[in-house]
Amino acid sequence: MLRVVKILLVLAVLAGVVLFAGYRYWESRLAAPIAVDEPTLYEVPRGAGYNRVVADLASRGVITDDWAFRLLTRLEPESVPSLRAGEYMLEPGMSGREMIDLLGSDRVVTYPLTIPEGWTFRQMRERLAEAEKLEQRTAELSDDELMAELGREGDYPEGWFFPDTYRYHKGMSDLEILHQALTRMESTLEVIWAERDEDLPLDSPYEALIMASLIERETGAGEERREIAGVFKRRLERGMRLQTDPTVIYGMGERYEGNITRADLVEATAYNTYVIDGLPPTPIALPGRAALEAAVRPAEGDTLYFVSRGDGTHHFSRTLREHNNAVNRYIRNR
Repeated sequence: MLRVVKILLVLAVLAGVVLFAGYRYWESRLAAPIAVDEPTLYEVPRGAGYNRVVADLASRGVITDDWAFRLLTRLEPESVPSLRAGEYMLEPGMSGREMIDLLGSDRVVTYPLTIPEGWTFRQMRERLAEAEKLEQRTAELSDDELMAELGREGDYPEGWFFPDTYRYHKGMSDLEILHQALTRMESTLEVIWAERDEDLPLDSPYEALIMASLIERETGAGEERREIAGVFKRRLERGMRLQTDPTVIYGMGERYEGNITRADLVEATAYNTYVIDGLPPTPIALPGRAALEAAVRPAEGDTLYFVSRGDGTHHFSRTLREHNNAVNRYIRNR
């Protein structure tokens, strides 16, 4: 009897050693580096389960011991994440466990999409339509239909989308980017309008948005924005027309081919500030934060005119005579 007990004990010890060795070997296979020599993009398909992904990784040669990954669901089910659809970057030297953790995380590959300050909404829509791997849900929608989808039915879209660099991942839609940009502009405008000067000749945040779009289109020189805003403010206060060329261009629409003529300056459009009094009816571009801030906090001064020097900056004048001299110097002579 004693001998039987000893044999059983020996067998139990041997079994334990074998199990321990097997467990350590299984762990070593999960800890081994995956078989990629360079950063490799891998996509978890929508709706794919853990075993399907393991089989796919094995078929691609990323892992060789797929049995070890399948065994994970039995030995350590709590270690098996719910895989998330999307693209992931597999890195050389990454272990099998690290790879599985990655595929269950939110560390999906993202792509940048930049909307420059001063672009029009039409240009923004074109950029969205060109974005690779971005789901196109608005391509067939008119501007009115698109705004309705965003909960802003009846609103004109120009100016309402904050220009910035947004990041998206495969599976996101253009509508999501538009929603982010709209929400960002709404919140930014609300904050900036609350900090406006008391003597501002603007009656609403929307008028500030319109003014900011004019400033954005007039200059790319940051130091000039508040000075241009000051000129516009004083002209509004004195009942002078704004006479800003970007409004003429916007009113021309697709007819604009790079130049404006004297005939264009006197053409009666809803946006031509050489013809209409006050602000145009809507923004003419997507203004950035600096232009918004300039619109509500214009610089003090007495200048009423400005003309482009041709180098991205402007010459500011107090009188019409001084302005005409500057036009001769910078425009006609050029």
